[in-house]
Amino acid sequence: MSDQTAVAPVVTFTKTKPGGSRTNPTTEYSALLRTVREAGLLRRRTGFYVMMFSLISVALGGAITGFVLLGNSWLQLLIAAALGVILTQYAFLAHEASHRQVFESGKANDLAGRTLANLFVGISYSWWMTKHSRHHANPNVIGKDTDIERDFVSFTEADAARATGIYAWATRRQGYLFFPALLLEGINLHLLGFKTVFGRKPVDQRWLEVSMLVPRIGIYLALVFMFLPVGLAFAFIGVQVAVFGLYMGASFAPNHKGMPILPHDSKVDFLRRQVLTSRNITGLGTTTFMGGLNYQIEHHLFPNMPRPHLAQAREIAKEYCDTHNILYTETSLTESYGIVIAYLNRVGLAAGGDPFDCPAAAQFGR
Repeated sequence: MSDQTAVAPVVTFTKTKPGGSRTNPTTEYSALLRTVREAGLLRRRTGFYVMMFSLISVALGGAITGFVLLGNSWLQLLIAAALGVILTQYAFLAHEASHRQVFESGKANDLAGRTLANLFVGISYSWWMTKHSRHHANPNVIGKDTDIERDFVSFTEADAARATGIYAWATRRQGYLFFPALLLEGINLHLLGFKTVFGRKPVDQRWLEVSMLVPRIGIYLALVFMFLPVGLAFAFIGVQVAVFGLYMGASFAPNHKGMPILPHDSKVDFLRRQVLTSRNITGLGTTTFMGGLNYQIEHHLFPNMPRPHLAQAREIAKEYCDTHNILYTETSLTESYGIVIAYLNRVGLAAGGDPFDCPAAAQFGR
């Protein structure tokens, strides 16, 4: 991985018409899409998702059984951690349903995604769809991609420069603080769900989501406090939510952070916009660990492609990009985390400085 990619420069692209003309309007992306479709890689694999749902549900049943049998024991925190992993796996399935990867019917995918997100995971499907759709349309585009909007973390130097006081101190170290902060992301996701369904903005199937989300959270809390002493109950919930947030963040963060960021008014064809701003993650077991998000380039190029077909699509897309001189980025999972940390720290240096900072430490951070 080059330094240029690691620090995610804001780059400008010019409008291109790859392979297209008045006599031959076929674009590079259309040709790639046709190859993938003819290979049968866009066919649904409903059986795979039924199997995954069944396996995850068996794991959930095992966790519930362990929870009941252990009773008042601090070993319950192991069950809590396992539950955080299980709920993240359900979230992956909800994500895939939202992309129409599971069923041919859009309504069936929406129902599955909404049920999994609200009733199983405890987050709002409508909130996710709104946010994630904007991201897919304009990944890493300033002012259009909600995933790079200023929050606890700043993704551009302009946003980092706005930080003052203790926030500036944290921003200058945001790379190191990023993964610890993800321990609170689970709470944030649940709160955003409630804020969405009870907010004033339009929400698709609002009352259906309310009827799923409220009982899901309420029954979960009631059962934990019913079976466990108050202190252990709080610890159980804390561990479960922390593992859930960390796992979710660790699965989504490597895919775009540290990749090129595009100006708001950039003009770039779909193929390059998706490939150049995305990063694939290699390594044994990453497809299961990340729910297929490790094939981020292919997921962005073919968002309705089922998880089992992504590996074969990667071979086609990589060769196609190499042939057309389009940078195709892949790293290991640990390398991607290092890139994310280094990139966020570099951006954070634009924040207001602390007069008591050690110059040597600041230089090392660079």
